[in-house]
Amino acid sequence: MKKLRNTLYVTSPGRYLSLDGENVVVLEKETEAARIPLHNLEAIVTFGYTGASPALMGACAQRDIGLTFLSGNGRFIARVTGEVYGNITLRKEQFRISDDPKRSILVARNCIAGKVYNCRWLLERMTRDYPLRLDVAKLKDKSGFLAETLKKIRDCEDAAVLRGLEGEAASVYFSCFDDLILQQKDSFRFGGRSRRPPGDEVNAMLSFAYTLLASMCASALETVGLDPYAGFFHTDKPGRKSLALDMMEELRGVMGDRFVLTLINKKMIHPQGFLRKENGAIVMNDDARKTFLTAWQAKKQETITHPFLDEKLEWGLVPYVQAMLLARYIRGDLDEYPPFFWK
Repeated sequence: MKKLRNTLYVTSPGRYLSLDGENVVVLEKETEAARIPLHNLEAIVTFGYTGASPALMGACAQRDIGLTFLSGNGRFIARVTGEVYGNITLRKEQFRISDDPKRSILVARNCIAGKVYNCRWLLERMTRDYPLRLDVAKLKDKSGFLAETLKKIRDCEDAAVLRGLEGEAASVYFSCFDDLILQQKDSFRFGGRSRRPPGDEVNAMLSFAYTLLASMCASALETVGLDPYAGFFHTDKPGRKSLALDMMEELRGVMGDRFVLTLINKKMIHPQGFLRKENGAIVMNDDARKTFLTAWQAKKQETITHPFLDEKLEWGLVPYVQAMLLARYIRGDLDEYPPFFWK
């Protein structure tokens, strides 16, 4: 459970929320775990299916406190709102920015700057931790290229140029991704990014991690009242949650790629856990998927210090914090959207 900038996050799945006077009471097996005054809150986000009392739902609706229910895995279920809710003004401003190339590029380039920065951080971290097992000169060269690209991204004012810079940076980064696989090299090889379908075990895991991450980002945006379909970098396309994909960019390296490397290098997952389908796609079997999801849930519960807020929180809450910061930028409370630059 975490109270962060007037938002209460209830991450333990077995906790029930109720109302006592002017307080929200968090119960665990009928024992009071926390009591927080409603006037201190702007939103409540609860993970799991235990639920909340009708009295609390009514109180939140009357006070314009967003009460959002997510599954244990972070999938958006529902949000309780009152008769009049301010999200319409937030979303209308979001749509205005999305339709204005000069304004949308300001958010888009920060998301991509976060992506390139964090991918570069991953390379630097690996060279520091495993200098005797890696070609340090090669990785330093790739890192240097990403650093130069990062400077260009921060000054970019054209969406097409930004897409070119992002694509080039991703190509350089993935060109040395296979070097970062230090264990089980005979079974886990990465020859390049392949999607729909994934052509090898590493790509299968990357695609699965990105799917989970995109779902988390979409839920986070729904939670703060933003439309996950109206993006600033990814263009509008029916059925595509473009803004969720925008936000996911800055988290791919530190939450997705790094996690997959950990599973392989710590031998938490094995080549026997994969199947080849008739169309050539490589997919995880049920046991491997269970191992993956169990480790993913554990990773989400690890505590970090958020680089912008300088507050401790769980990894799983990072997308929700970023969504909150994006909403504050759109409302005009922040001068620019602060991407997640991992340190």
